Amino acid sequence: MFPEDDIRSAFHMRGVIIAGIILVSCGFAAGVLVGQRVNSGTVFAGAAAPDGADLSPVWKAWQIIDEKFVPAAVASSTPVATSSADMNQKRVYGMIEGLTSSLDDPYTYFMPPVENQMFNSDMSGSFEGVGMEIAVKNEILTVVSPLKGSPAEAAGLKSGDLILQIDSVDTKGLDVNDAVQKIRGKAGTFVRLSIMREGWTKSKDFSVKRDTINVPIVTTKARADGIFTIQVQTFTSSAPDLFRNALREFVQSGDSKLVLDLRDNPGGYLDAAVSMGSWFLPSGDVIVTEDYAGHESNIVHRSLGYDIFSKNLKMVILVDKGSASASEILSDALRHYGVAKLVGTNTFGKGSVQELIDITPGTSLKITVARWLGPDDKQIPLTGIVPDVSVAMTEDDVTAGKDPQMDKAVQILNNE
Repeated sequence: MFPEDDIRSAFHMRGVIIAGIILVSCGFAAGVLVGQRVNSGTVFAGAAAPDGADLSPVWKAWQIIDEKFVPAAVASSTPVATSSADMNQKRVYGMIEGLTSSLDDPYTYFMPPVENQMFNSDMSGSFEGVGMEIAVKNEILTVVSPLKGSPAEAAGLKSGDLILQIDSVDTKGLDVNDAVQKIRGKAGTFVRLSIMREGWTKSKDFSVKRDTINVPIVTTKARADGIFTIQVQTFTSSAPDLFRNALREFVQSGDSKLVLDLRDNPGGYLDAAVSMGSWFLPSGDVIVTEDYAGHESNIVHRSLGYDIFSKNLKMVILVDKGSASASEILSDALRHYGVAKLVGTNTFGKGSVQELIDITPGTSLKITVARWLGPDDKQIPLTGIVPDVSVAMTEDDVTAGKDPQMDKAVQILNNE
């Protein structure tokens, strides 16, 4: 199940992730899908208009378009004929897009056939693009996080970067779907992004060469100082097994100090986060709750109770503004129960649940259906989770090969 940067039995991401979500050009789609319930598009066929909704203006506008519309310009001297049925279908899609746009929710959007196929392709974990997750935050297209080793990372893009233009096209009012289509493309081609970053006085252009992206998942390192590190890049369907193997390495190393690195992790499957948290928590402990605000019963996700570690375990989780959705869920739960301390900067703030619903066989609707509540029954804040110890990572640190956040984690573990 997804939490997507991060849909109930599918993927949590869009940008995510959807918690979280992977886009061919952007990593996870806005931060997250959280599971997937597929409803037949015919269920609502012929349904009456909602109470208080007068749909007559819609049909009047439709009729006027049929009777009067003439394109202001012809795209080419030999335009391709479009059937009336195709044009009508395009209008229907436009109406649905208008409905979702009226909600003013960056994580709710309609995916017509091309975008829907693109999303399904991205779910394979291998795709062509630049390798970063994007989302609309505060009405601005924002980089949630570039994937490790991706063209986006190599070009110098960072979590929190604001994307002002894509190939000279202004992104104001652009939804994530449209942005993804503009950014993604065939390997070997380039996309130019105009970026504004905190601390800059003016924007800068980045030319990013698209490539085939293979999503990394879990890496480990046994340090000479007796501290073991596990980095989780995304919460994919295979992440729980890979994480279990990483924990086996940790146990076999004989170390008792663990750093879990969730920086620039945009999220993924909710089930993956629950499974990972279960290695540290007794059965029944609440990891996260999906709050449906009365539309349906809340869903409480509890530890599966693997709980293999004793009180001798010392643990720090590294987070930053690229940590979204499933990353926030896992971090919040392990801190709540006193298993780990959080070090780094505020997380992204993906506090909502999306569901992916089929509208027709070739289209789907990703819609926000609930909010994430942590073990303390409070929503994951939209401003992000504040770490126990705030440590910034500057561009100078990166250039110099320094990692003050990891250094602080090591200091904390060695002093406890």
